[in-house]
Amino acid sequence: MTGGSLGLRSGSYGSLQLHNFNGFGGGLVQGKSSVIVRKSSGKMLVSAKDRPLSFVWCRYLGRRKVSMLLLVILALLVFVFGSFTVNKESSRSNIGRQMESLVHYGNGIARDHVVYRSHGAKGVQDKRNLPVENSFRGRDEKGAQHPPPPSVSRGAAVLPSEHPCKNFALPPPPPPALRRRGPRPCPVCYLPVDQAIASTPSSPSTSPVLQNLAYVHDENPIKMEPHGGSDFGGYPSLQQRNDSFVIKESMRVHCGFVKGSRPGHQTGFDIDEAVLTELEQFYDIIVASAIFGNYDIIQQPKNISEVARKNIPFFMFIDEETEAYMKNSSVLDSSMRVGLWRIIVVHDVPYSDARRNGKVPKLLLHRLFPNVHYSLWIDGKLQLVVDPYQILERFLWRHNANFAISRHYRRFDVFVEAEANKAAGKYDNASIDYQIEFYKKEGLTPYSEAKLPITSDVPEGCVIIREHIPITNLFSCLWFNEVDRFTSRDQLSFSIVRDKIMAKVDWSTNMFMDCERRNFVIQAYHRDLLEHMAPPPPIAAVTQHPQALSKIQAAGKTPGRRTTPRHGRDRRSGSRRHRKAAAGNRENTAILNVF
Repeated sequence: MTGGSLGLRSGSYGSLQLHNFNGFGGGLVQGKSSVIVRKSSGKMLVSAKDRPLSFVWCRYLGRRKVSMLLLVILALLVFVFGSFTVNKESSRSNIGRQMESLVHYGNGIARDHVVYRSHGAKGVQDKRNLPVENSFRGRDEKGAQHPPPPSVSRGAAVLPSEHPCKNFALPPPPPPALRRRGPRPCPVCYLPVDQAIASTPSSPSTSPVLQNLAYVHDENPIKMEPHGGSDFGGYPSLQQRNDSFVIKESMRVHCGFVKGSRPGHQTGFDIDEAVLTELEQFYDIIVASAIFGNYDIIQQPKNISEVARKNIPFFMFIDEETEAYMKNSSVLDSSMRVGLWRIIVVHDVPYSDARRNGKVPKLLLHRLFPNVHYSLWIDGKLQLVVDPYQILERFLWRHNANFAISRHYRRFDVFVEAEANKAAGKYDNASIDYQIEFYKKEGLTPYSEAKLPITSDVPEGCVIIREHIPITNLFSCLWFNEVDRFTSRDQLSFSIVRDKIMAKVDWSTNMFMDCERRNFVIQAYHRDLLEHMAPPPPIAAVTQHPQALSKIQAAGKTPGRRTTPRHGRDRRSGSRRHRKAAAGNRENTAILNVF
């Protein structure tokens, strides 16, 4: 646009220029008036007939520009407001998509870190990578301090200043078209075994507030309330339940085994005296599992280092039914060992439900092993394929955590988990509804972003990694009490216990991704599913009979040799037929190999 055109356009707004010069943006008009170029009078003259039309047209054009500008601004405001509203309304669905995308590594948590919450008088404070403070593990109910476990050679004193996995990041998820449905393992950065051993903390973690934890002993427990409880758990009242969540320096709580002089001795869930003595020895680390009701097939660990085989015992708890099956199938002999597993037979199990019996060693390992520092629990259907030292370093020591459990790969809300349990027939619906209604009255709400940095309320509880200190022992006791009082579905009661303890003391759990759990354990089918699976169809053997020699000789042909060579098109077609037949044979062989 030239200066003349600017002058002409400005001249056509003579009245507007006059108003602006009189106070409506006079500076702008004043700056442009110097570039106006007057042209000859012949070109500037306009007839009386055309002047009003051009004047109206120019005024209309200017107003249209202003109107369009206002409309653009209004459209931008509507777009921004609409985007904010949509984002606010879909926040919960976004959490769901983020949790579900963990299977494909798309959750945005690429580096190894963990967030702790500190509940103080001034509110909630986030803490990352809290240092481990030196403290004793605590004392038992008799006031005797536990001596340290036997020392293990740990190689180098300290690791390099920069952690080898510091810059580890998950690879980007595959394109949607290439993604496989269902949960999958994802890469995990483990230290070599010797470095993992070298990173073992030199002293136990601090137990916040709670230092001395004792357990209720009652030879004649009486059920005082209509709902829940058992002789094995001691029927704690609702008042006793509420008091157990008031964290103090010294506490006494219900924690199973209420009868008998010690756990496993005339308590229900009884163990032979010689074996109890073995369990009460000092162990730095143990791996434990259980099979009750002959429900699973024992899985042998793999990729276990020699130092772990030497220093870490593997204990498998079974009931008499499972023992009989294993002996009849020649899996178990008098040595009471199956591969790496030391078999512990439990007599007089406290519950008729095999799955509920399995919760006893799962949640109360600290009672069966009173002198253990660290434990790794895996369900009986799982096969461990990574060294325990590497797992402890990755999920506990690297994060200064003392309790680690994976979150569910899809569900992160207790209410959604309850409906899924009802739909799958995991427990009777009335009991699940009663438990959820009870928790709602206590303040349980659906999971939301307000709970961050807590990423889930629903664990995948088949693996538990913990350090045995008073606060984690208390958590395990109170979690077991909920399982004893309500349903055996421990996923429903995990978050209510965790949140109640976190509201009182500075403590949290490391809930790592489910795809990381699937990296170090392989899940097998339960025995009943394997028995009901249809076996693969038998493959019919096809026998090809050679052509009779007499017929070949009668035709004047030599076996295995052509009498007349093929030329040209016939030869090429024969080659094609030969290639197709060979390809078909290879495909059939591949299919047979698959089955």
